[in-house]
Amino acid sequence: MAVKSRPRGKQNSEDHQSHKSRIWLYLTLLTLQYGAQPLLSKRFTGKGVTVTSSVLICECAKVLCALILMVKEGSLGRLSKEWTFIGSLTSSGLPAAIYALQNSLLQLSYRNLDSLTFTMLNQTKLFFTALFMYLILRQKQSLQQIGALVLLIIAAFLLSIGESSGHGSRVDSEQKFFLGIIPVIAASVLSGLASSLCQWASQVKKRSSYLMTIEMSAIGSLCMLASTLKSPDGKAIRQQGFFSGWTILTLIPVFTNAVGGILVGLVTTQAGGVRKGFVIVSALIVTALLQYIFDGIPPSFYVLLSLPLVVTSIIIYQRHPYQVKEKKL
Repeated sequence: MAVKSRPRGKQNSEDHQSHKSRIWLYLTLLTLQYGAQPLLSKRFTGKGVTVTSSVLICECAKVLCALILMVKEGSLGRLSKEWTFIGSLTSSGLPAAIYALQNSLLQLSYRNLDSLTFTMLNQTKLFFTALFMYLILRQKQSLQQIGALVLLIIAAFLLSIGESSGHGSRVDSEQKFFLGIIPVIAASVLSGLASSLCQWASQVKKRSSYLMTIEMSAIGSLCMLASTLKSPDGKAIRQQGFFSGWTILTLIPVFTNAVGGILVGLVTTQAGGVRKGFVIVSALIVTALLQYIFDGIPPSFYVLLSLPLVVTSIIIYQRHPYQVKEKKL
């Protein structure tokens, strides 16, 4: 007796629906991770935890997640045969070192800014990504996108004024500025540079996103370990131990940060940059709500003034990409 096969149209429809559901799951998870990460890091990462130990464990968690996903999709065996050390260094070496420094700066900033201000200032990476995309890949911006980036810089300027002229003591304001605002802006510059280099590696070298995650985590970790020979963190680790200040709860922000790194790759490849932009906007609202619910901190005047600028900027930037003009014959 012949087995009835499913109609091809119905099968394609089911596959499309499954793909769509998967995308919405990734988008929802990434929104929650983006929005909650600053709060989780500030709440569960104690003052005694060294930045180096936190970053290294996070990188190990990223490698583990990437390996699990590669095994699941069946690409681990093939990529391991094609992998070369020189290819790894040329594609992932510089971005890895940059990301290692960026992660250290972000960990420092988490501890010295409130969650919403951090999340909003962190969006300045959009500006620096656009700048380095043009310098490295010659990727142009539309007039609307340039206007959106100007709005973003204005918002960052307002937030900087708000944090540096807060109601706390002068010492607290200076600490927020030099250990909070400056590190997150510097991290945004590095993020823009590293993102451009990664896109170059992806387009020119055709590297797998999971493989690049593993390579950059490994190389970045080696850079961090080398820095401990002379850094204050290295001295603290040698005197007090690698896990000094850690509790079981410290693993929560480490794990969520690692999962977030994997989700960014999945959302970018399967949903595109436009939807990722809306994730960022939604995350700002999630951060504001969580900060008010759990910390009882209402948004400041400068934050309320900057929030619509950031939201408008990101929406305009994502909805008005540069269009290549066709040459008339």
